[in-house]
Order: sequence, then C-alpha cells, then structure tokens
Amino acid sequence: MLSFITEKLTAWEKLQAEERPIFIYGMGDGAEKIMRVFREKKIPLAGIFASDDFVRGHSFAGYKVRKLSEIEEQVDDFVVVLAFAAGYQSLVDKIIEIGKKHTLLVPDVPVAGGGLFTYEYCLEHAEELQTVYDMLADEYSKKVYANIINFKISGKIHYLMEVTTPKAEIYRKVIHLTPNEVYVDLGAYNGDTIREVLQFTRDKYIRIYAIEPDRKNYKKLIKYTDGMPNVYTYNAVAWCTDTEVPFATKAGRQSAVSAFGQTVPAIAVDSVLQGKVATLIKMDVEGCEREALWGCAQTIAHYNPKLMVSLYHRNEDMFSLPLLIQKLNPNYDIYIRHQLYIPAWETNLYAVPKKK
Repeated sequence: MLSFITEKLTAWEKLQAEERPIFIYGMGDGAEKIMRVFREKKIPLAGIFASDDFVRGHSFAGYKVRKLSEIEEQVDDFVVVLAFAAGYQSLVDKIIEIGKKHTLLVPDVPVAGGGLFTYEYCLEHAEELQTVYDMLADEYSKKVYANIINFKISGKIHYLMEVTTPKAEIYRKVIHLTPNEVYVDLGAYNGDTIREVLQFTRDKYIRIYAIEPDRKNYKKLIKYTDGMPNVYTYNAVAWCTDTEVPFATKAGRQSAVSAFGQTVPAIAVDSVLQGKVATLIKMDVEGCEREALWGCAQTIAHYNPKLMVSLYHRNEDMFSLPLLIQKLNPNYDIYIRHQLYIPAWETNLYAVPKKK
C-alpha cells in the first residue's frame, strides 16, 4: 500500500537537520505561516530576502528584507525556503534558476485548516489515499497524484515541474467543453474562469450561474457580465444549505469563510437551480469545497455535470473530495491535473461522466 509515495522525510525535518544558514524568500501571509512552523520546530532563520527589484528598505517580522545578490556576496552556501506562490512562467523560471544555484525547499502549509502534510499523515489516511489512487481514470492522473503528494511531503519543486499541464489541454482533452454548457461557477472571483470557458466555446453557452461572496470581487464580476444574456450572479458563499455564514474579506482571491468574519448569505447550488440542469460546475471556494459539493448533491446525482474542483486548500482535500464525489455519483471518470503553480496550488480534480 502507498508504494507511489516515495518521500518519507518532510521539508521541515530536512530544515531541522540543516547546518547551513536558512533564508526565507518572500514576505506576506505565506512567510508568516512558515515562520510560525519554524518557531514551533525550532528551525533557525538567518534572514529574509526578496527579488532584487522588490527590495526598497522593507522590513518584515523584525527582519530587514535583503536582496538575494547581497546574501550571495556575503554567504557562501545557504538554503532557500520559498514562501510565496508563483503562477506565471517568468517567475517560475526565476525560482527554478535559484534552485539550480542553491538548495531550494518549498514547505507545504495548508491554505485552509490546520496541520502539516507529512508521511505520517499519509499513513494515517493510507486506505483513503490508496482508494483514490486506484480509482483514477488514467495513468497520468496517477502520476500527478503521486507527484503532488511527494511534493507536499518533501518540498522539492521538480515533482511539480514534471506534471504541469497547460489549461488549454485540460479544457480540450479532459473536460471537452461544448457550446451548450450550463455552467455553474462557484468562487467566480471577477469572472476569470467564465472568460476562460467562453474562450474555448467561442463565447457560446446556454446559461451561466456565478456565485461570489466577496463584495469587491462581486462588483468586478457584475461589471464583466453586464449585458451578457442568461447570466445569473449571486453575492453569496457556495454552501451545503441556504443560510448565513461568517466571512472574512481579504485582498483578491483569498477571502474565505472564517470564524471572525461578517455574516453573509450562503446558498446551495441545488436551491439555485431548483431542479434545472447543469452541465459543468467549477468550485474554487477557499477550503469550503466539501460543503459546496453537498450543496450540489442532487444536481450531481441527477444530471452528471462535469466537475472542476480545487484539491489544494486543505490537507484532507487530496482524498476526501474525490471520495465524496464518488459517493454522490459513482458514474464519473476522475482525472487529476496540475497547472503551472508553485506550491501545489492549481491542482484540480476533473470529474467527467463515464461513457455508456
């Protein structure tokens, strides 16, 4: 069991055993999370640096933010810990170049929820992980699944680089978009995924339902969809039932359901559709995918819509979400693909109705 998991030592354990100076690359939320684990695990931090063009006398968490070139002049051999997300090619290329010159680790910290993704964690959930691995619809999905898990344990970026698939290939060869989609977008942000979908359907669709809880993002969504026929927008959280939930607004995409937020409306897709068909449902809802899936339960069971579901917010998403989808409707082929991103964000599950 779990023969596809080859990494046993976590990035954190490697850092604990490290004798060279350790520098964090990046500032912000990711760096704060990593520094918290450093303190818990008593990992010494030598300093923080940012890209040369970003350093303008910043300080962060009590450290002067330095330039990489500055550290390279002063320190012969050191370890770099990446603490921010990179999702476009030029930045990924820059990180790869740094990884050629220095030992580079990207420790995994969950976007939502607690705990760390370790080999021991995998052993605790061995049965679920193995079940998901065995149910995947093609060999490439199995490779992606194995690589993402090995990355999350080890922090080695080559695991991500080996299984990066362009979006166009996913839309054309996995999801097989058609001009007749009834598209439900959960976590619609500013309409970016609607834009993508329409690019591949040549702006043709039957209906679009877009749900976005963050008020600022929702305004951008309204602006983008203004004048488009048969588009229904909802300023609400995608949830398992119609209710209200506390929601914390942050910049951009990172707004999320939180114990400390303001109360906002929450709605279930089943109650939005009221028995009507959906052919495609996407969810990227910052750690609430499980609740959102339950809110689509009747639609998924009855209509077999294609599903695009984020698998990277919580540690348990890697097994709990595929198993939940199979429970809601076993009539799916399940694929996993990773798009260009460091860390393992943009790792998504694609569920496509089995051919009869």
